[in-house]
Amino acid sequence: MDDYSLVGALLVGLMGAGHCIGMCGGLVGALSANLPKQQSGNVLVNQLSYLLSYNSGRVLSYSLAGALVGASTSALGLLFDADLYLLVLRLFAGVMMIITGLYIAQIWSGIVQIERLGKTLWRFISPIANRFIPIKNKTHAFIAGGLWGWLPCGLVYSMLTWSVAAGNALDGALIMLAFGVGTLPALVSAGIAASTFSRWVQKKTVRIISGVALIGFGIQTLYIAIAQLS
Repeated sequence: MDDYSLVGALLVGLMGAGHCIGMCGGLVGALSANLPKQQSGNVLVNQLSYLLSYNSGRVLSYSLAGALVGASTSALGLLFDADLYLLVLRLFAGVMMIITGLYIAQIWSGIVQIERLGKTLWRFISPIANRFIPIKNKTHAFIAGGLWGWLPCGLVYSMLTWSVAAGNALDGALIMLAFGVGTLPALVSAGIAASTFSRWVQKKTVRIISGVALIGFGIQTLYIAIAQLS
């Protein structure tokens, strides 16, 4: 796996803050408002510990999903010509990087349409996740985060396509881990003070620069793949 895949995944998580807050910010806010009442100690530290527990579970679920799809493509690679298979995966990853960059730069938001793919699965997971609300302890917060990590999200599914292209379980998990870490500032601040961070990442200049960087990663990936054809 190329290092810039991890950098790109981290960037998508960081700059997808607006989408993350829209999808999960209300949930995180609701969790924060219904935490167990603290009897002693620092209230802010207590709230932060619950948020970190929740988000740790969410990021772990992303990493698990990345490992699963990466492992599945690794298994399929045993059935096909390895060189051709890796070439197709690289082309696929390059295209998805460009599409994600277009979304981050607010040029084209077609990527969110793939959220429909997860709605069927979410119908089964949602009733289980709802059992952990309100949160009673940090273990509940961790489990709830792990379950809510499967909430249909276009950016998550986009990153999973990168994990598919990674071609193995470890690299697939690392890509999703990098993406999940990138989302932490937005979703941890969503439970504490989201407005300042959200305003910064929504600045047009910041989004365009980030989107262009991702598009650049995608073009480079496609260039390498096409060069392998010659």
